[in-house]
Amino acid sequence: MIASNWHMSLTNVGEIGEIMHLAKSGRLIVKLNAAGAGVKAGELFVDGSGKRVGKVAELIGPVSAPYASVIPMTDRTSRLIGAKMFSGGFAKTFRSQGRGPGRSRAR
Repeated sequence: MIASNWHMSLTNVGEIGEIMHLAKSGRLIVKLNAAGAGVKAGELFVDGSGKRVGKVAELIGPVSAPYASVIPMTDRTSRLIGAKMFSGGFAKTFRSQGRGPGRSRAR
């Protein structure tokens, strides 16, 4: 039942683009639709089943018809060509536990 709720939330968000091809650099090129116009670098893309596909590295092309260059999170990139993409939010980043500002080393 949890999986069906997750899938329902994806369809409510709506499709934001489609994977067009795999670039020589290894990145996936996604053609964004009107709903994908607000995509930002660092955003995660998921497929229709909610599996992470990749993270947006940069936006390319004209503003009227943008594309996203996506760093894949899977080895099966050739199977993804033509797949519909949905927003998966942003990846959580963790700060290092090192010395922060205002903390000095003991000498």
